[in-house]
Amino acid sequence: MTTSPNSGQPQPRCGAPNSICINYQKTIEFIGQKWVGIIIFSLLDGPKRYYELMEMIEGISDRLLAERLNELVKEGLVKKIYLEGSLKKVQYELTPRGEGLKDIIFAIRNWVEQKAQVEKE
Repeated sequence: MTTSPNSGQPQPRCGAPNSICINYQKTIEFIGQKWVGIIIFSLLDGPKRYYELMEMIEGISDRLLAERLNELVKEGLVKKIYLEGSLKKVQYELTPRGEGLKDIIFAIRNWVEQKAQVEKE
């Protein structure tokens, strides 16, 4: 780690240009936020209404689901689609950018499953 002369904050050293290292770290921190990964995973098989996501993601609060969905929309990973000309009926789906995380999400899922299998033995 080095220190940024402008901010005094530690900057990661990853063997790539500094802007790539910083963006990598920001991305990992964003995706690593509680519930973000499971929301993305839940949308991999197609668009979902808000209540469907609430039912699928056990333990998430209504407030936090709304907050995370808004963050995902702001980051361009999810889009909010208004249904039937209503401002109240919406569904959420991954954007092409969000779909780009599919292989990564499945790789993490496979890693978790392998780890669980090893722990059983």
